[in-house]
Amino acid sequence: MNALELNRVCKQYDTFALDQVSFTLPRGYIMGFIGENGAGKTTTIKAILGLVHYEGDISVLGCPQEEITAVKEQVGVVLEEATFPELLNARDINSILSGVYKTWDAGRFTSLLQRFALEEKKRIKDYSRGMKMKLALAVALAHDSQLLILDEPTSGLDPVVREEVLDMLLEFIQNPNHSILISSHILSDLERICDYITFIHQGRILLSLPKEELNQTYGIYQGNEEALQRLPKGAILGLRRGQFGCQALVLREAAGNLSLEPAELEETMVLMIKGGK
Repeated sequence: MNALELNRVCKQYDTFALDQVSFTLPRGYIMGFIGENGAGKTTTIKAILGLVHYEGDISVLGCPQEEITAVKEQVGVVLEEATFPELLNARDINSILSGVYKTWDAGRFTSLLQRFALEEKKRIKDYSRGMKMKLALAVALAHDSQLLILDEPTSGLDPVVREEVLDMLLEFIQNPNHSILISSHILSDLERICDYITFIHQGRILLSLPKEELNQTYGIYQGNEEALQRLPKGAILGLRRGQFGCQALVLREAAGNLSLEPAELEETMVLMIKGGK
């Protein structure tokens, strides 16, 4: 059973649309969900959670999305814009959510608060943005979550705490029944922890594949543009010209004898967007 399956998901707005979004997250893995601001990442996540109406099919932990309440105990969520009532404190959150989730682990939540150095009695209105994000992560990890859906979870965190959050996610995924979908602009974080990469641009999926296949599929050419003219049609997926030559994203299977460098995640994303034909 897959953790997530999206098939031809569409959502129309006045100036933007999700267009036939399809990808699969196998159980037991971490998928990095990347794309520029406004590409459709948050809208896709909201569709998964049933927060927006859409066309197409979505399955969450083997359950059709319209029946997601059946698996709500097993889905931990952190949304970038998520907020808690600001007059409450973490101790209040612990008390309230113990009545919401049957599998709520108050001791685990308290332990996470300590690990994140969050004061239980401090009102949320006095939390920094990073502290609010850490509180949301503690909530997501304090019940029987099998799937974590995280929208920019390390945004606003300093490097030390960000490293701690990533370590925590790697600990979570040690259980083969656990899975994570994580959206982030910090691509170095995703390169460190992710097994799969899904790239969305202007509401359409440009690629979705295991991370280890990224460099097997694509390579970066840097040099004289004349060498690219010998390649077959469709071999070049992105091209940027500069004063001293060009940089191109090339399909390795069509590169022939062309010398290619490894395709890093950031270069691949930039070339597909800025250098796309």
